[in-house]
Amino acid sequence: MRDDPLAAPLALPCGAVLPNRLAKAAMTEGLADAGLRATDRLARLYRRWSEGGAGLLVTGNVQIDRFVLERPGNVVLDSRWLPSVDATARARLADWARAGTVAGNHLWMQISHAGRQSPRYVCREPLAPSAVPLQLMGNYATPRALRDDEIVALIGRFADAAAIARDCGFSGVQIHAAHGYLISSFLSPLTNRRTDAWGGALEHRARLLLETVRAVRAAVGPDFAVGVKLNSDDFRQGGFSHDECLRVVEWLGDAGIDLLEISGGTYEQPRLLGAAGRAEDAVEVRPSTRVREAYFLHYAEAIRRVARMPMMVTGGFRTRAGMEAALAGGDTDLIGLARPLCTDPDAPRRLLAREIDTLPSHEARLHLAARGRLSPASPWLAAKMVNVLGAQGWYYRQIEHLGDGEAADLGLGVLPAFAGYMAREIGRAARLRR
Repeated sequence: MRDDPLAAPLALPCGAVLPNRLAKAAMTEGLADAGLRATDRLARLYRRWSEGGAGLLVTGNVQIDRFVLERPGNVVLDSRWLPSVDATARARLADWARAGTVAGNHLWMQISHAGRQSPRYVCREPLAPSAVPLQLMGNYATPRALRDDEIVALIGRFADAAAIARDCGFSGVQIHAAHGYLISSFLSPLTNRRTDAWGGALEHRARLLLETVRAVRAAVGPDFAVGVKLNSDDFRQGGFSHDECLRVVEWLGDAGIDLLEISGGTYEQPRLLGAAGRAEDAVEVRPSTRVREAYFLHYAEAIRRVARMPMMVTGGFRTRAGMEAALAGGDTDLIGLARPLCTDPDAPRRLLAREIDTLPSHEARLHLAARGRLSPASPWLAAKMVNVLGAQGWYYRQIEHLGDGEAADLGLGVLPAFAGYMAREIGRAARLRR
């Protein structure tokens, strides 16, 4: 049998070695308990994914601020709040780490701050570089601009979370600097209107990211994997651009990270989900990207020319041929997979065993089912809510099934899935407030 590029190990600058070139990218799980700690459901879910064959698993975003959550089921590591970092919380994290590495793969904790993208039913006062609200279905309150001392404290909490992840048995951490969350919003001139040392020129807008990377590295040491997830482009007019991304990647090379994951888009322009947002402020996707399997490969080509660290591209990969071509062309070192693993957690193992050449994809069916509930005159916002959020709710439900030790429910309807997801989210948020 000829050598399989998907099965080749990948050595990282810190000395760690990933056993193959397939990675489960981060997906928010929503499986924390009422105290925002890890649970048996998370351990069960990641044991399933570990046994599924991917060389690297990246968790959903573990939050460093218990008051500003991406959703009410987030795990929280807030060093100001003892219950999230005490012996019980650490024991549960250790259980999660052991379960998620049973097959000899890596498990990295993604550490994040939701910033202005914390829903109104979770957070009444989000935090951001500037008081620029996210205008999406009225679901997000106007954020408060962070003070200088608060920004410095957040950097320390990122470092504290990384050290706890290391101590509890995770193989690495990934700093989330994409998709419009806090660090990403500092990078964008649309959401960062500051005139101090944290805003204005790109080197100031990138300061939070770069100082966070340095603080995390100092906290975990040179032999622990540290990655960053970064937008190749925000795809918003006047936002964080591809050219700015290239400069930030050069600076990240100086900071000494071990893996750069390339993604793109924000809540306003959800390109990470393969969807377009509002037409009035969208940046056109480059034509060569449209005809390629993965969403961001064209952008990765340019990033590769300046990157001095291994790269991972996530979004859109569905065929062995597409994955092998991306690796052979040098566009990426690691193939990031997400939604297909919600319905077939064994897909990486089956790809490596050459049992399958195509991954499961349900997006087209879900969007078709959703469009069938809309009239031709339905406004863009309604279409987005049903197509994008409906599909999200459907995949979230599959994650819950896996966490409960069950098989995926492929017969679940998209609208019932979305309605159930929202009901559970609002109920959890209400219990958190109480």
